[in-house]
Order: sequence, then C-alpha cells, then structure tokens
Amino acid sequence: MSELRIYEENGQPVASHTRFEDIRDQLESIGVQFERWEATRQLDAQATQDEIIEAYRGSVNRLMNQYGFKSVDVISLHPAHPQKDVLRSKFLSEHRHDEFEVRFFVEGEALFYIRDAGRVHGVLCSQGDLISVPANVRHWFDMGPNPSFKAIRLFITPDGWVANFTGDKIADSFPRLEAPHYLKAA
Repeated sequence: MSELRIYEENGQPVASHTRFEDIRDQLESIGVQFERWEATRQLDAQATQDEIIEAYRGSVNRLMNQYGFKSVDVISLHPAHPQKDVLRSKFLSEHRHDEFEVRFFVEGEALFYIRDAGRVHGVLCSQGDLISVPANVRHWFDMGPNPSFKAIRLFITPDGWVANFTGDKIADSFPRLEAPHYLKAA
C-alpha cells in the first residue's frame, strides 16, 4: 500500500497519508506528480520489457508527449541481483537530476524521499504508482536491502539516469525501507 510520511528536515514527523487522493494532493503542492496506472492487459512474471511498456502504452505516450521524453525502459531488480548493494548505496545519497526522474512501479515497492522547503516527504511507492520528481529537486531513493520491483523509467536525454550528488548526509537520518514502520504487515 502506498504511503506518504512528511517530516521536518530534523526528522520530526508532521503528517502521514495513505489515501491516494491525499498523497497526490500533498505531492502536487511541492510539484511532484503522483498517479495510478492500470495495465491494458494481464502481465505475467516473465513479461518482456516490450510487453510491459505496451501494457501501459497510453499512459507512457501521454507523459512522453507532455514532457518531451525521448526514451523509455524497464528496470527490474530482485534480491539475488549481484549489484544490489552497490546500487542501493548510490541511490541512498541525496542528489538532483537535470531532468525529471520518473518511475512507474509495475511490481513491488520502493521508497522515495523528496526534500523541499524545509520538509522531507517520504513516499512509499507500490505496484500501480507513478512518481515524477521534477528536475533539480533534492531527493534520494531506497530500494531496500533485498529489492524486488519492476519499474518503467522515462528519460529526456540519451544518458539516462545521471545524478548530481549534493554531499549532504541528511538521508542518513531518515528511516530505511527495512525499518519496522515501512515493513508490510504479515
């Protein structure tokens, strides 16, 4: 289930939301797009990148036209991925991008933190969620110690994911995906 937790930059909790409309409205107020997408066809676990993109073609094309994205791909990470620790470590550092960072979760979940105007918004994204963080907005991403997700990514430049790290250690003081309050109930 998707969730938004809002904190002061010092880590003090401010609010928590689980209703889609509340999450969308709160994120919209800081310029972050949050949507829910549905596939036009059933996908199985072995679906190819092309099959996944085609199942969401209408929504993908709408965003490509709206923002001028030039390419789209699917990233898939699983607990046995040989680079999972290196990738997680890189994404956990606060950074910015020169373009939007767009992720649509086909399967699984992950945690985005967005820092804006003295607050930090922690967004637990789940299957069916799209999040679009605008260019130059400070944020970090936690896929957890045992990542398990597939996500559609959209890019403007052919270089794909290029981060400009801020050097700020703020991400170290916020809960990770494996923290008890982010774990799914058994």
